[in-house]
Amino acid sequence: MGLRTTVLSTWVYRLASPSGGRLPPPGRRRKRQASPIDKHTDPELMPPPSDGGDPPLKSPDPVSGSAMSQELEERDPASLSIPLETGFGTPSKLSPRIEEQELSENMSLPAEETNRPKLGSGEAMECVSEEPASQDEEYIPWNYSFSQLPQFLSGSWSEFNTQPENFLKGCKWAPDGSCILTNSADNILRIYNLPSELYNEGEQLEYAEMAPVLRMVEGDTIYDYCWYSLMSSAQPDTSYVASSSRENPIHIWDAFTGELRASFRAYNHLDELTAAHSLCFSPDGSQLFCGFSRTVRVFSTARPGRDCEVRATFAKKQGQSGIISCIAFSPAQPLYACGSYSRSLGLYAWDDGSPLALLGGHQGGITHLCFHPDGNRFFSGARKDAELLCWDLRQPGHPLWSLSREVTTNQRIYFDLDLTGQFLVSGSTSGAVSVWDISVAGHEGKPEPVLSFLPQNECTNGVSLHPSLPLLATASGQRVFPEPTESGDEGEQEIDIPLLSMRHIHFEYQLQLWWCGGSSPDTSIPDGHQGFRQRVVMCSTLRLGTG
Repeated sequence: MGLRTTVLSTWVYRLASPSGGRLPPPGRRRKRQASPIDKHTDPELMPPPSDGGDPPLKSPDPVSGSAMSQELEERDPASLSIPLETGFGTPSKLSPRIEEQELSENMSLPAEETNRPKLGSGEAMECVSEEPASQDEEYIPWNYSFSQLPQFLSGSWSEFNTQPENFLKGCKWAPDGSCILTNSADNILRIYNLPSELYNEGEQLEYAEMAPVLRMVEGDTIYDYCWYSLMSSAQPDTSYVASSSRENPIHIWDAFTGELRASFRAYNHLDELTAAHSLCFSPDGSQLFCGFSRTVRVFSTARPGRDCEVRATFAKKQGQSGIISCIAFSPAQPLYACGSYSRSLGLYAWDDGSPLALLGGHQGGITHLCFHPDGNRFFSGARKDAELLCWDLRQPGHPLWSLSREVTTNQRIYFDLDLTGQFLVSGSTSGAVSVWDISVAGHEGKPEPVLSFLPQNECTNGVSLHPSLPLLATASGQRVFPEPTESGDEGEQEIDIPLLSMRHIHFEYQLQLWWCGGSSPDTSIPDGHQGFRQRVVMCSTLRLGTG
């Protein structure tokens, strides 16, 4: 494997609970009252927190790097969660994190709410069931099952075939599972609701092609995009998407109206605007971490503009060099990981950005990172690198094991973990989607693939697992170059025949949804999941009405 690892600091983490600071799955949340959206908000100004005060840029309960190991042994990981009063106009008097903790204690779904938002039409109102839910009812997500091939449900392809080479660049489910976000070569972010057929009771219906409900146009090539970490469609003031594009500031888009709500600007040493190459909201939603060349800039979500904290990753010829291409937060520890195009991985303390460890082992630039829900392990993938590496924070000196996938280009090939941390799913340049059960150790202590299937004869660059339903989303496409044309016989006269042609190339640019629940999907959702159905149908109708 040719590992090259430099450990700056050795830390031993003891985790008391695998659920740590992780939010409850959407199926377990109680439906909350939606608030109206102020469409006349100045895009350059963000509403202040509900109490009128700005949250501090740093964590209110910092854990210093030198004492982090000792404190983690004495404190429960759940206590590390920081209450949030976000600047995105959250209407609740309580912070979203405090509210989530209270709601998780009472998982009942009220059938009636005061001040229920008005729906777009009477027909849409009929879609929301008025049957009262039991107070003791729990909404437990379905489990993924890859014992058989996934079943295709629906997708979108006409949207990406209106212009040549409009391939997709990944897809990401919303944290509450109500919709999915895509990026494509035409520099447009699209939001799709879940197929309406999924909520029709009775006999199974034929799924129609999906159509986007929102389109958000960027000015140039989109480098990265992400959902707000506390996003909930039941609370529109938390429904936001962040994006970064070449020679543009970081934009915050309203996921209900598609309007630009705020901008974050970063400037280099020449006072020139510079674009972020990676984005990631902190778990509590109070900060937006952005990756630049040898630098991570931290913006407060309550204060849009140019004010930020600058954290250098490389100084005095030491540290993590190159462009910070991806950022991921640990769900149980106060730290984050950064990947760089210089083929290195760095671990940093959340509160002040102090370096904890510098890891190396990939043959190409890092393109994606993902933490395991237990907070002990994280996974990394790179471009032009056939290995997915698994790292253990308790032994960061070398990877635990590696998994094989085909990545032969510089394109970002995503992978994802399900909510339980059992299954790891990855795309590939060849188009094959591979699934590993990482809870079972196979030959040489590393997991063996349990399933591999080919969604289309095209690169599968995006995979995303739904947080509460057994739905796998895949996105396909890659940049294609013209092929040389075949010349005829020497005696034949060839007129106006180009040297390069793309007429023999077949494009398959599409977003696809796959059912991974074992048996065929039943359009009648079980009683234990009616709360999720009511919430998503109502929120989907709201998005269609306002978008």
